[in-house]
Amino acid sequence: MINNTRRQLSELPLAALLSLAIVARAALPTNGTATTNAQLAGTTNTPNAAPTPATNVSRSSNRSWPRAFANLNYAAVDKPECSGNPRREVKAIYVNLYSACSGKLNDLIELAGQTDINAFVIDVKDDRGNLLFRNMAAAKLNAEANRKALMDDARPLLQRLKAKQIYCIARIVTFKDPLFARNHPQKAIINNRTKEPFQGSDGLPWASPYDADFREYDLGIAYAAAVAGFNEIQFDYIRFPDVARNANLNYRSPGSQSKAQAVQSFLLEARRRLRPLNVYVAADVFGLVCTTADDMDIGQYWEAVSNAVDYICPMMYPSHYANRSYGLRVPDQQPYELIDRGIKDALRRNRNLATPARLRPWIQAFTATWLKEYHQYDVAAVKAQIKALSDNGVQSYLIWNPANNYQKQAYR
Repeated sequence: MINNTRRQLSELPLAALLSLAIVARAALPTNGTATTNAQLAGTTNTPNAAPTPATNVSRSSNRSWPRAFANLNYAAVDKPECSGNPRREVKAIYVNLYSACSGKLNDLIELAGQTDINAFVIDVKDDRGNLLFRNMAAAKLNAEANRKALMDDARPLLQRLKAKQIYCIARIVTFKDPLFARNHPQKAIINNRTKEPFQGSDGLPWASPYDADFREYDLGIAYAAAVAGFNEIQFDYIRFPDVARNANLNYRSPGSQSKAQAVQSFLLEARRRLRPLNVYVAADVFGLVCTTADDMDIGQYWEAVSNAVDYICPMMYPSHYANRSYGLRVPDQQPYELIDRGIKDALRRNRNLATPARLRPWIQAFTATWLKEYHQYDVAAVKAQIKALSDNGVQSYLIWNPANNYQKQAYR
């Protein structure tokens, strides 16, 4: 069984540490007031490092950006509706590789027919590097992945779903790809202390987001998914690994490009290549990215990502926030309040741009039993998150349950 607990187990300990930054909501620029480190009262958004001070930003021609992110692209980007692919207020569930290729799919299609669910986010490349279907990019750059792909052609699957009026989103786990990293160790991130490929907390290696072949591989898979008929390409793990800032890693950077530049340039290039195919481009980001004032040292600077894509998808799972985040004693037990406070920050950050991405958050449909004071994520808890979004004018959402078990009553 593959590991699809991306947002639950493998990253939770560090994500919880990162969440401590939320107690300093003043890190965001509001009402034209810049925030200083003194105002942050000692909080951090990555271990052993203080957040970059926020700077007053606005849509005006004389706006300024934090120095570390001033060289990113904030110019207006044309984001028209795609011909033959109208925008939708997506209400989506996550569909893993095996659900997409088994009888489980019948149950999920039935759920969509009986609820408000109108879209599926389908794994095209998962967080182990496994592929849904064979394609030319994999044949050229990662033959093992191509050989292991679960189907030859995704078109029959997509035709079946579209016949049911289901909008199809291709989830591509981008810069976390242990299969690619193992097959190309010369392209892996290196731990300078051990001289071996870096491994995350789950023991899996990462390839370098700077590597030209690796980027080309992900872009090629995205292109193949668009040609197959997906309505939208969603890049997940569009970031560097989340490690302490004092981690001694060799990212194999060929020059002076920052992490945020590497992420944004990839998304802009994806947009350039995919737009002629009339598909939308989306990016998943940590939920904390909408609140912290820097890129959390993973390359996800809110305005830079939002400006580059059509849809930005913060992963706002209440279980992934440390106690006292947003002033909530146990965020997991207050799903409405957590989503309400987080989405307000996302909306505020988007107002810094002339052409921001549309908001489409990931929300929680699993119970975080590893927490000491966990809340049972039943129908009421899921509905509370959806209501918090709606109360803030956000009607679209993505539902994460790694096992793809969804309660119909939550989406009616």
